[in-house]
Amino acid sequence: MNNPRNHYSWALYDWANSAFATTVMAAFFPIFWSDYWSGDLSPEESTFWLGAGNSIASLVSVILAPIFGAMADAGGLRKRMLAAFACIGTVATAGLFLVEQGMWPIAILLYGIASVGFRSGNVFYDALLVLVAPASIRHRVSALGFALGYLGGGILFLINVAMTLKPAWFGLADAASAVRWSFLTVGVWWLVFSLPLFLWVDEPLPSGKRRRVDIARTFASLSHTFRHLSEYRAAWAFLFAYWLYIDGVDTIVVMAADYGKKLGFETTILIGAILMIQFIAFPAALVFGRLGERYGPKRGIWIAIVTYMGVTAYACIMTSPVELLVLAAIIGLVQGGIQSLSRSLFSLLIPQDKNAEFFGFYNVVGKAAAVIGPILVGFVTLTSGSPRMGIASILILFALALIFFKRVEEPRPH
Repeated sequence: MNNPRNHYSWALYDWANSAFATTVMAAFFPIFWSDYWSGDLSPEESTFWLGAGNSIASLVSVILAPIFGAMADAGGLRKRMLAAFACIGTVATAGLFLVEQGMWPIAILLYGIASVGFRSGNVFYDALLVLVAPASIRHRVSALGFALGYLGGGILFLINVAMTLKPAWFGLADAASAVRWSFLTVGVWWLVFSLPLFLWVDEPLPSGKRRRVDIARTFASLSHTFRHLSEYRAAWAFLFAYWLYIDGVDTIVVMAADYGKKLGFETTILIGAILMIQFIAFPAALVFGRLGERYGPKRGIWIAIVTYMGVTAYACIMTSPVELLVLAAIIGLVQGGIQSLSRSLFSLLIPQDKNAEFFGFYNVVGKAAAVIGPILVGFVTLTSGSPRMGIASILILFALALIFFKRVEEPRPH
């Protein structure tokens, strides 16, 4: 299990699919959505449909995750399930290259399909962490994944930004063509850098000594989990707190660029802020992994939640690009840390023979919250007419998270 090649091969999938999270989810899709695809809609309608698209994709992932997670555990299918959803995500992302101006229903449909591939694939990727890293170094390996994700996503995003700023250098007609080609590069990047995991990370055979889809065993496992919830009290207590705070984090990721556009910030400033987050989060995630080993993951997560509250509150009153860049730098310091420590902490709270099933619930909780977050921001913005009021609504989630996270018992070090 403690094999450095396994650690890096596993972590490279974060490098692969983070290109989608950065170039597509956080940057080019919401910006291109506002400027290119949904130009015929009012600003409020545009925000609403962007939030609705994210929420529906999250809801589909919520329904699929625990069922497919239990199926992967029962049949030893974690890598195969991951491969299937990765292919769905890469093909749909590359398909955005073909969507012409004003075709917003097709754009949001392909984006939703790609988001399902991205989010559902992470169920099986996270579950493989238990197989590649022993508990003693799991915080560090989890942080390695997020760190490489921020670095890889940042590198491709930097290339994509150069394509949009200087399209002639790449033989492209204009910035709009460059953005469409960027979606294609994300699909290829995601596919190519997924290969080390599929080639070199081993997944043990299930008890039946062969990999297969076992529907009866899948639902028997889910039924057993629900009948014996009290045996996993620590995991469920954590999941409830996680449900609240990761919603705020994910909502900021998918709605921040749209919020900046509504405040009138230039696209170049928004892109610069996203790049800052990527490259600051790379070393910061590694530091959080070491802090989790030394001081425990709960303390690191607590610091990150409080920081996010401060950032969200200040975002409601910011007016200048300098303020935006400062807030982006602060987010970069904690974003990778809260994600990596949450994943590794949860892996220590769950039964090891049900890791994909429980990571299915883990992703269900995160995505169930993300069903609420973007649509909440979109609804408050639509009804109040103020994007500042919309972004302020996220504070409720972080405040409730602090209350419930206090009750999570951190496992003793192994």
